[in-house]
Amino acid sequence: MAAKRRSPALDFLVYLAVRALVCLVQALPLRLALGLAGPLAALAYRVDRRHREVAAENLRLAFPEKSPAEIDRLVRGCYRHFCRLLIEIILLPRKFRMGNWRNHGELVNAEPVTRALLDVHRPCLIVTAHLGNWELAGYALGALGHRTYAIARVLDNPYLERFLLKFREATGQTIIAKKDDFDRLDGALKAGGKVATLADQDAGPRGVFVDFFGRPASAHKAVALMALEFRAVMVVVGTVRRAGAPDDRIGPYDIVCEDAIDPDDYRDDPDAVRSITQRYHSALERLVRRHPEQYFWLHRRWKSQPAKKGTKKAA
Repeated sequence: MAAKRRSPALDFLVYLAVRALVCLVQALPLRLALGLAGPLAALAYRVDRRHREVAAENLRLAFPEKSPAEIDRLVRGCYRHFCRLLIEIILLPRKFRMGNWRNHGELVNAEPVTRALLDVHRPCLIVTAHLGNWELAGYALGALGHRTYAIARVLDNPYLERFLLKFREATGQTIIAKKDDFDRLDGALKAGGKVATLADQDAGPRGVFVDFFGRPASAHKAVALMALEFRAVMVVVGTVRRAGAPDDRIGPYDIVCEDAIDPDDYRDDPDAVRSITQRYHSALERLVRRHPEQYFWLHRRWKSQPAKKGTKKAA
């Protein structure tokens, strides 16, 4: 199917609207800017019925023991978190500095991450999810002097793509396009680079199926394949807002290393890709279970399911 033709004029108008919102948020006092998250979340919850229902369905599947009222509270909490996240991302260039990073985040179980980042002989894969404030982690690593790469999908709107790319690369992080920069990704890993990737998205019927919250979830094989091919140590990280954090500041966030995986431990495993993929999904699940309101439940994580026995695969 041919891609839908985009309107450059409409793309530019959307870009102008986003830039106006960014200017407004950055001009407001911090407390007032962050205070916008509550009303925005209430509005989004009310009008965004489709994603609200997707989130509720996902949460019922993940937490079957919870009552309808508890599920609804989590859905509302999810909207609040991601509206706040949007505002925090807008404010990061103005508020986050090398000298004040501890006000916004702290490494938890830092030793595996530090060791992997400082290892000049082996590459590192930083595996994370749409949990907490994943953008802050990449922004912070760059501000602290670590040269890192991040795999990201290119936005359809070219004006917004250039704007977001400038933000993401402001502190030294290099963005690698998810579908088009294979040579750059290959070169970075061969040179011992440190590459971050979001690894919690549905990979379609051809993905490797692993257990995630007790249900089969399709995951991309590429993460484990890269780890095995380049002997890249994997650190599974979540950047989660600390319980009881004040409402009038960015964070603080705990940048938690939940697991460290050496692919060399799986060289004799005949199904190493599945084993590694399952292990990092189990680590991500533990993080999400501790902070369910900070996970992006609006995405249909279990959209793809394994073919039933007796069903012929498409040629």
